[in-house]
Amino acid sequence: MTYSCQLFSLISILIFSPIALALPHSYALWAADSAIKRGQGNGLDSNGKPSVSYEHGELQWGLRQLYEKTGNKKYYEYIVSAANNIVSNSGTVLGSYVISDYSLDPVRTGPTFLYLYSETKQAKWKVAADTFRAQLNAQPRTAEGQFWHKLRYFNQGMSAHFRRHIFYAQYTKHFQPTNNTAWADIASQFTLMYKNTLQAPGSANYTGLLYHGYDHSHTATWASSDRGHSPEIWDRALGWFFMALVDVLEIFPKTHGDYASIQNILLDLAPKVRDAADPQTGVWWLVMTQPGRARNYFESSGTAMFVYSLLRGVRLGYIPDADGSIVQAAKKAYKYMLANWVITNSDGTMNWTNTVEVGSLSGDGTFEYYVGVPLILNDLKGLAAFLLASLEYENL
Repeated sequence: MTYSCQLFSLISILIFSPIALALPHSYALWAADSAIKRGQGNGLDSNGKPSVSYEHGELQWGLRQLYEKTGNKKYYEYIVSAANNIVSNSGTVLGSYVISDYSLDPVRTGPTFLYLYSETKQAKWKVAADTFRAQLNAQPRTAEGQFWHKLRYFNQGMSAHFRRHIFYAQYTKHFQPTNNTAWADIASQFTLMYKNTLQAPGSANYTGLLYHGYDHSHTATWASSDRGHSPEIWDRALGWFFMALVDVLEIFPKTHGDYASIQNILLDLAPKVRDAADPQTGVWWLVMTQPGRARNYFESSGTAMFVYSLLRGVRLGYIPDADGSIVQAAKKAYKYMLANWVITNSDGTMNWTNTVEVGSLSGDGTFEYYVGVPLILNDLKGLAAFLLASLEYENL
């Protein structure tokens, strides 16, 4: 073969090889840049009106980490622009947010307000954060002290709402660091959920993980006769809780007596999450109590949340991994995500697939309900979790 033919062959390989084209410098950057190009997480809904969305707060959590890692101000500026869309100059939280709804969902944007206050000292961000803190003071609770997820969910605690408790912890650290009552309450939120939703040994399809939620009053149609828990373990609800455990330990004072109670929950759940992964693919089923059942499927948001939590927990020293099995499990799942749920677009962005739109206990909480909910392309609940998982994977 002549030199020119050899050179042409080499160029052809470089140009047309899917490997050469499919490996970006950073999947975390690619996910973030793709979301920004689509205008996702910008504090506005599809009609251009202010939207106080926990999904937006989750993306902003990832963009903040990217900014701190790269120094690229476009990520910080996007956070500022998005937050300005939902907070007025006087600090009023805009959009459909109404404190009397007592929904914990909007509170997930609170960490953004606290972050911007620490960066700028603009009073508006403190006023907005105070609004959410005032909501927590009045939030309805069960007789044991568990926050209701929303006013309309009578006496119900849900593991999915725990990402909102990061705000509670950050606010306390910033403004009330010696408020031991608040620290004890934050820890109690975790321990009550764990106590009331932990799957008991001997249960059908035992995993030892947490059911989606519970009804302390036992009046919901799905409430079990013992603790009032829901019938299935839904991956994303557990994913929210699992991420919250890891993230709150970075904020919670290690000298406080309740620190160990939170870490002990994480220590119990981490190996169980690892073991609940599908042995062939390494990822997790939508309904974790029904692995392999017809219509069940591997779901991307919960998987990304587990990868993030496992890798971050090990990296920060909260989860022991002497044999390396937890990191290996997370790496296996991450590689599956890249191969199956990341799609390259012709405009240079990426699509994220296989994220279920929602999961609710407003109905009957059955397996048929969960598998009947549609999948949403580029749903931020999955894409933002993938960004976070990618950050941790790249930290390896």
